[in-house]
Amino acid sequence: MKNKIFMYLFIFSVLLILFQYVNFKGIHEESTKQLESLINKEEKLQDSIMVLQDEILDLSHFNLDRNEDAISYFEKDGYNVDELIPFIKDELYNLNEKKGEHPLVPYSSEEGRKMLINTVKLLNHKWIIADFSDGQFWGELFLTYEITEKRELKFRVVESFLYPFN
Repeated sequence: MKNKIFMYLFIFSVLLILFQYVNFKGIHEESTKQLESLINKEEKLQDSIMVLQDEILDLSHFNLDRNEDAISYFEKDGYNVDELIPFIKDELYNLNEKKGEHPLVPYSSEEGRKMLINTVKLLNHKWIIADFSDGQFWGELFLTYEITEKRELKFRVVESFLYPFN
């Protein structure tokens, strides 16, 4: 009787171990597939990050924030560039609040609207690109700017265009 109990326990233990082995093998294979999939996905995402970083570097080439020569130009005159860049942008945006037509936008709007500068990008220590609209018509400006000896900011429109209305 004792031998039969030990034999049944032995068979039960072998079946339990066999069941656990088969179950673990399936879980292990599934985990391995998921891990390989995640590794492949990570490699693709790392490649995408590299491509985007290269694109950002290309796009930021004409940007005052990353132009050491332009920054040095302002620092030589004693300006803090981190404060100067927002100041220049704010001065352009403040022109939107003037009564009547915008002083820099050479186009007038229709139906009581007003042309407003929407986006400003400082290219270097002398040039700015800005876009403007009145909600119906859109255009862009190429501006030069300078800071006078009296520390006044002056803008001059070099070129502008208005997109055709479709």
